[in-house]
Formats: sequence, structure tokens, C-alpha cells
Amino acid sequence: MAEKETTPGLVQRIAALPLWVRLAALTVLVILATLVSKWLVLVLLIALGLWPLTLLLGLGLLALIARRRGGWSWMKGWLASRLGGLLVPALAVLTALIIGALVLMFTDQAVYEAIADGQIGEALGLAFGNLARAYGALYEGALGSPFKILEALGRWMGGEGIRPLLSAVRGPSDSLVQSVPYIFAGLAVALGFRAGLFNIGAEGQIGMGWLVAVVVGFSFAGLPAVIHLPLAILLGAVAAGLWAAIAGFLKARTGAHEVITTIMLNYVLFRLSEWLLCGPLEEAQGTCRTQDIVQSAYLPRFLDHPVTVHWGFVLALLAAVLTSWFLFRTKWGFELRTVGANPDAARYSGMSVGRTVVLTMFLSGALAGMAGVSQGLGITRNIALGFQAGYGFDAIALALLGKSRPLGVTAASLLFGMLRAGAARMQSVAGVPTEIVQIVQALVIVFIAAPEIIRIVYRLRKPKEEEVEVAVFSRGWGA
Repeated sequence: MAEKETTPGLVQRIAALPLWVRLAALTVLVILATLVSKWLVLVLLIALGLWPLTLLLGLGLLALIARRRGGWSWMKGWLASRLGGLLVPALAVLTALIIGALVLMFTDQAVYEAIADGQIGEALGLAFGNLARAYGALYEGALGSPFKILEALGRWMGGEGIRPLLSAVRGPSDSLVQSVPYIFAGLAVALGFRAGLFNIGAEGQIGMGWLVAVVVGFSFAGLPAVIHLPLAILLGAVAAGLWAAIAGFLKARTGAHEVITTIMLNYVLFRLSEWLLCGPLEEAQGTCRTQDIVQSAYLPRFLDHPVTVHWGFVLALLAAVLTSWFLFRTKWGFELRTVGANPDAARYSGMSVGRTVVLTMFLSGALAGMAGVSQGLGITRNIALGFQAGYGFDAIALALLGKSRPLGVTAASLLFGMLRAGAARMQSVAGVPTEIVQIVQALVIVFIAAPEIIRIVYRLRKPKEEEVEVAVFSRGWGA
């Protein structure tokens, strides 16, 4: 019996095209996307702000595709294969938010006073009122108000201008802006994890990239933007990579553990930057900050104020794609993962473990440095004393939450970016300190690091095969 011929899919048909045709098509798509980037970003912000409608639209499109592919069974299998691993992380986030809600409800002095007076009903009303105000402000600060977005859309279509719409999507804009350094730093730590390295020095590497990019940004005032901006980005990333490679070199040559050396390099960078910012690079005495970079070194923003999304977000997404391609589609990525899984077997097979360690630390540092570059060239446009914002240490949680996969790290970074953006509004509107968001983030880390807690609480079955995603935690200090 003759075998049934299968029609090649879209990916296979594209792969069968000549290389020059694919490159030409990619170039055209990039040019078109750049020309309409302003409107693409605006659509993205609206889609984030109206995420329930976006989700329904996506499911509708998926249902239409499923009708041609095999119906509900195909759709169910497709969703299970792509979202099955998200159950525990999603429940971890939900549980952390619930515990954070309890902390919010029962840490108000007025609630305690009402309970002491025997007014239980009033106490519960105050507690739930605090929760509604706090989480409502957190949501609006992270994703905006859907009603305000719809109203602004109607006014824009009615010819009143785009300004109200830009104000309405400020929440999603702030979330994307906050997620940019998280994506870079999370990728940096995840890349190290894949090689069995614990790069805990991302915070210092962020500072190195930030400092060098800003110095380049104000030192070459006569260069055109097409040269100046790429030069500042490149030198900032390379400087951070070389800074991290010091720890890689020490581990490869002397066996010094990267946790110790990267922590120490953090403090070296902090003290070095303190001297530079309050000394040779200080703009005016007593400010402890550099002068602003010139306009030719700005990372351009897509839309007018108050939307601050800049091209650093595109660079972060591109870095995630390239990191995934490097890890899972190249020889060097295979060697990196092999060294992380079993360095003795890698050495026996002829791989250079020392070279891989140094290369991994350089790449990890360069990614972390890009977090500082994006902040210096896209947001602050200078660097001041106290620039440390904790992105480097939060990146450890992002790598865990994303299971050291670039796509997962990007999704986790977007979540943390939303929490960070919403925390500012929660403090200003509801009077709730931003530390409550740090509590939520810490609980997410605990539940991700110990997933058995979530499985016990929600009575989930343990998977048959647990994939070891983070090799660094399966090896001892003598590795």
C-alpha cells in the first residue's frame, strides 16, 4: 500500500528556499517593521492593556486553525504541549499573590483596632478595602485601566488626537520598560546556569555596562548617531563581558568558585564607580553623577511622553532569540550545555572545559551589561551614585522561574516588570510600601525553588520525568 504523501508545512517550505531569498525576505520584513514600529508598539501596548480581549481573540484564531488541523483534540494537544510546564510556575505566582494579599489585609493598625473593639465585620471590611485599593493600583500601574483605554481609543477615533491614548497605555509601557533590564539580566544568569556556573555578579556587570556606555555616550559628541549609538552599546557590552570573564579565567586556571569571585567583583565595581562618579566623572561638585549623554547616543523611543518604551526592548527580545539559537542550534551551545551537565564527560570527549567556562562568563557578563546599557542610553541618560536597582540579584529568580530557557526567562521578566511598574502606583495611590511586591517576588522564588510545596498544596501529580534545568544546583562546590 502506497504511503500517504504529507504536505510540507510553512516552516519546511521556507527552509527549502535559497539562502539569498530568505535573507532578502528577512531584510524586507525588518525594514517594513522598522517603518511601522511606532504603530506596532502602540498596538502591543493596547493589546496588553486589553489582555482579556486579546486572549479571547487568540483562542478564537487558534480554534479556527484547529478546525483545519484536527479539531478539539489537536487544539488540546497543542495547548498541553506548550503550556503544560507552566502550571507549577503559574500556581506559584498565584499563591504568592494570595499570601501577599493576606499580609496587606492584616497588617493595618486600623484593622487591629477594629478587631480589639469586637467589630469583626468592620475589620473585615477595612481589610478587604485595603486589598482592593492596593491590588487595584498594582494592576492599573502594570497594565493600565481597560475602561480608560477603551475610552481613549474612542476619543482618538473621534478625532481628538492620540495624547489621551498615550496616557491610558502608560501602565503597559512602564511594564515593558521595567522588563528590559530583567530580560537581559535573566538571560545572563540562565546562560551561566546552562554551563553549570552561578553568575551572582550580574549586578556589578550591569553597572560596568552602564558606566562604560554612558562615558562613551558623552565622550564622542561629534559622531553621527548611526556610529555613536552602536559604538556605545558594543563597548558597554564588551566591557561587562570582560569584567565577568575575570571570574571565568580564575575558575578555569585556579578553580576559584565563581560565586565567591563574582560577589567580590561586585564590591570592586561598586567602590570603583563610587570613586569615579564622585571624582573624575562628576559633572558638578556634590552631585556624584556624570553629565548627560549627547543625543546621538540616545536609544530612540517609539512614542511621545508619557510612553517611554525604547528600542532596548527590541534588543532584549532579539537577545532572547539569539541566546536560544546559540544554546540549542550551535556547536558552541552544545558544548556549553555538555560542560554544565557533566564537565568530566565533556573533557573526556575532547572539549575544552576551561575555554567554555571563560566564554560562558564573557557572554553572560555581556548580556548583563546590556541591561545597564539599556538603562543608561534609554532611560536615565547618565549614571549616578546608587544606580544599583537589584536587577542582577532578581535575575537569579528569573532564571529559576523560566527554567533557564530564554523564552521562559522573557516571560518571567515581563511578570517582574509588571510587578515593579505596579508597585510605584500602589505606593502613591494606596499608600502601600513597595516592599509588599518584594515579598511576593521572594515567595515566588521559594515556591519555584521548592515546587513540591505547590504540588502538595494543590495535590498535583509529580511528572514522570523531571528534567534537570539548572545544572549548577546539582553540583557541589568542588565542581
